[in-house]
Amino acid sequence: MQSGRLFQLLYLLLEGENWTVHRLSERLEASERTIRRDLDALSAAGIPVYTVQGRGGGVRLLPGFVLDRSLLSGQEQDTILYGLQTLHATGMDATDDLLRELSRLFRRETAKRWIDADFSPWNGGIDRALFDLLREAILHHIPISFDYYSAEGETTSRTIEPVRLSFKGMAWYIQGWCRLREDFRTFKLNRMDAVSLCEGEHFTPRELPPLPDQIALGTNMTSVVVRFAPEIAYRVYDEFDRARIAPQPDGSLIVHTDWPPGLWGVSYLLSYGSTAEVIQPEELRRALAQEAKKIAAQYAHDEENEDFR
Repeated sequence: MQSGRLFQLLYLLLEGENWTVHRLSERLEASERTIRRDLDALSAAGIPVYTVQGRGGGVRLLPGFVLDRSLLSGQEQDTILYGLQTLHATGMDATDDLLRELSRLFRRETAKRWIDADFSPWNGGIDRALFDLLREAILHHIPISFDYYSAEGETTSRTIEPVRLSFKGMAWYIQGWCRLREDFRTFKLNRMDAVSLCEGEHFTPRELPPLPDQIALGTNMTSVVVRFAPEIAYRVYDEFDRARIAPQPDGSLIVHTDWPPGLWGVSYLLSYGSTAEVIQPEELRRALAQEAKKIAAQYAHDEENEDFR
C-alpha cells in the first residue's frame, strides 16, 4: 500500500498544483503524519520536494523537475502495471486511478488488463462495507470487536488487533491478536457478525505468523475419506483439490481430505444427499447416520399423506 500511495503522491505533485499536507491527506485518505512521512521518503529517494510556509504555501516540486522514466526498464514498468491490475481485481477502487496515471506516465496506454477476478461467491461473499472497515482497522491499527460463530456451534464475543486479510480455500479470513485467547487467531469472515471498530483505540502491531496451510481456527484437523457417486463428480472437482481425488473403475470418486471436527462436516456432507458415503472416520459416519435418521423421522408423516404423494 505504501508504494502505491507514494506513486499517487508523486503524480499529484507532478501536476504542478499547490497542495497542502491537509489536502493531500484528504485526497489520499491517509493521516497528515503519514503524508509527511511519505514526503520524507520521496525526498530520501532523490525527489526534490520542498514546502513553502505562510499564505499560499504548500508542498511543491522544484520547478522543471521531470520524473525520469528511464529509471525503470520497460519490463519493470509493465510489472508495476500488471501488479496494480492484480490488486484492482480484489476490489480496491483506489488502484484504478493509479493504474491510469502510471500507464500515462510510462506511456503504456496499450497495456492490456490481463486479469479479471471476482472473489465473491454467488450468494454474496464479503460485504464491501465490511471490507472497507477491515482495511481501515488494519492500516490504521484500530482494534475491532465482533460476535463469532465457531465450527462447533458456539458463539463468542471477540476483540482482536487485526493484522492481515487473507483469501484462502474460496473464503476470506482475517488474522489478528485475539484479546480473549491472548494469542493469534484466524477468523472466517462469513462467521463474523456485528463487526465494529473500537473507536479511540490503537494498537502496536505484533509480528504475525504465516497463514497455516490448513486453517483450523484453533482446532485439530481430522482426516476424512469420502466416496462420491459418479453423477456428482462435477461438484467434487469444483470443491476439492485434484491431488486429493482418486477416480475409481466404477466412475465413483474417493476423496482424502482434512476437516475441522464438529457439526460442519456433517452438514456439509448432507448437502450431497445419498451421493456421498463416509468411509472414515467411523465417528463421522455414525454422526451422519444419526442425523439422517432425525431428518427421516422429521418427514415421516409426509409419507402417510396421500395428498403429498
